[in-house]
Amino acid sequence: MKLKLLTIIGALMLVACQQNKKETEVKPENQGGFPFVLPEEKPNRQMSAAMERIYTDYAAPQPQNNELFSQFKYTEMKGFDYNNYDGTITRRDPSKVLLHNGKYYIWYTYRNTPTPPMGAAKSNDTIPSSDWDLADIWYATSTDGFNWEEQGVAIKRPEKPTVGWRSVTTTDILEWAGKFYLYYQGFMEASGKRGDDCPVAVSYADFPEGPWTPYNKIVIPNGAEGEWDQYSIHDPYPLVHDGKVYIYYKSDFGERPDLVRMQGLAIADNPLGPFEKHPLNPLITSGHETSLFPFKEGVAALVYKDGPEHNTIQYAKDWVNFEIASITELMPYAAAPYVPDAFTNTTDGRGITWGTAHFINATGNWGKFCSKLVRFDCDLSRDVHDPEMKEHRVKHKPDVYFRQGLSKEQKERIQKENESLTGIE
Repeated sequence: MKLKLLTIIGALMLVACQQNKKETEVKPENQGGFPFVLPEEKPNRQMSAAMERIYTDYAAPQPQNNELFSQFKYTEMKGFDYNNYDGTITRRDPSKVLLHNGKYYIWYTYRNTPTPPMGAAKSNDTIPSSDWDLADIWYATSTDGFNWEEQGVAIKRPEKPTVGWRSVTTTDILEWAGKFYLYYQGFMEASGKRGDDCPVAVSYADFPEGPWTPYNKIVIPNGAEGEWDQYSIHDPYPLVHDGKVYIYYKSDFGERPDLVRMQGLAIADNPLGPFEKHPLNPLITSGHETSLFPFKEGVAALVYKDGPEHNTIQYAKDWVNFEIASITELMPYAAAPYVPDAFTNTTDGRGITWGTAHFINATGNWGKFCSKLVRFDCDLSRDVHDPEMKEHRVKHKPDVYFRQGLSKEQKERIQKENESLTGIE
């Protein structure tokens, strides 16, 4: 009886609270216009979905106050020769920047072939199918991040049939317990013949200069037949979190022209594995490459180019479930930032201010296709406040827009539409 009475009282109190809320709730038509000065905190009023979103989905209602919003500035990296950009030498897909003993290190895909890429059908042992075919991994050092000295090969393609005999590409660096690990894609055939088929391989060294010892085993295998990552594990990107090695990666799945790029995660207690793929993969539904950095207790991701959420910076407090933190523009292609706390097991990530990236088809000449390394700067740091980096938009000169002109086919389509509407040929 007592329990029944308490239940009735509780129900009556709930009804009273709901009634009181209805009586005090201001109807939209009676609450007056929205404040002229945009409140920093969410105001106590009914709002549209868009207004609700800027307070619930973003760190700040205005981009300049959002720590995970930035524009990006680009600078030439000196010290690299591209053979007059004739397509025979390419440098692309750099690793994140490592600072060791007062010197910056980057590793990258390096191709030096007799011809530019000729496509899969024309490729052979010396003619590359793609910009990253028949490539090795080289490295360079710098003391200022602008002027670089190329040091030469770090990971050379192994002999057939070892993983990577056709090409080793798209590397990234891990520092763990006093040793260094380079993870990379290992191609066993010319790219383009069957879905960019490649798993992840690794080499390790006692020093950033090497010598590098190949593990000669696949550390992150392709998925099983029919799974999203059955053909490719691209862009392995290691970070240290919770005392483990977290490697984020990208896969291309589906068939052209409906190919989809998304990103997943594999975790291990040891740099050499075994790695276990996260059961919620894919974790990021967009982006052409993997590029992440610890931020506060979670991890932030630069999500550029492909997919419905391209040109965004995303954040996962739990390192798994990513949400859009900001929307930006002119993001770096294959961004490889300097991440000071990439390997410190931090729970207080400070963010990034610069890194390297690449420009693909640097001259716009598809018959002499090559890529070049470039430096980018930004303000995605909790320790820097750069108002210029927080400007809301990039101001382009007219020629930038005119270069995005109509194609021949589009002009013909428009002409036919006009003729059908006006009757004038």
